[in-house]
Amino acid sequence: MQFIKILVLFLIISISSSTQGLSNSHILTDLQGTEYLAFADQMPEPVGGLPEIYKMIQYPEIAKRAGVQGKVYVMAFINEEGGVDDVKVIKGIGAGCDEATVEAVKKAKFVPAQSGGKPAKVKMSMQFQFQLK
Repeated sequence: MQFIKILVLFLIISISSSTQGLSNSHILTDLQGTEYLAFADQMPEPVGGLPEIYKMIQYPEIAKRAGVQGKVYVMAFINEEGGVDDVKVIKGIGAGCDEATVEAVKKAKFVPAQSGGKPAKVKMSMQFQFQLK
């Protein structure tokens, strides 16, 4: 259900952006009305890279016992200081893996995005693999 809300929101934003001309076509607005760029000259990067976020993810015990594996896709809203304003699950695998991923990404610190030489708010998608060994 949440995926459908995000998809509908993205479609509405895409349609409204295309009617505003090319200069605003890369700006997306979240549900609170905050504008985030879809891309920037330099996209944000997790401090220490993705391995630092993976270190913060705890594989849920229920997922281990149930043998749940797969990829969790999230949309992270990164502010101009490199903090995470919000994280939404785009596609999850359940059994606590989605929540563990969101919690870890929210704790992460990012090198801020740069657009036109200035720090910028950016919306970016990320994927995390859950695999039992």
